[in-house]
Amino acid sequence: MTRYKNINGDSGVIAYEIGDDFILAQFHDRKTYSYSYAKAGAFHVEIMKKLARQGHGLNSYINRNVRKLYD
Repeated sequence: MTRYKNINGDSGVIAYEIGDDFILAQFHDRKTYSYSYAKAGAFHVEIMKKLARQGHGLNSYINRNVRKLYD
C-alpha cells in the first residue's frame, strides 16, 4: 500500500492502494476498506483515486459520499 500524504495532518486515512476498478483505504485503526465500481460506483471511485494521489480530502470524501458503500 502507498502511504497517504495527509497534507492537512488530520486525516483518518493512513494508506491506500489503487486498482483498475477499486481503491483500498486503510485507516488509523488499521482497518482496510475496499470501494469498487460495483458497490460505490465508478464516479466516486475515480474521485477517490484522485484525492488519494493528491494526499488531501480522501477521508472527508469517504465520510460524505461513500461511507457505507464499501465491499
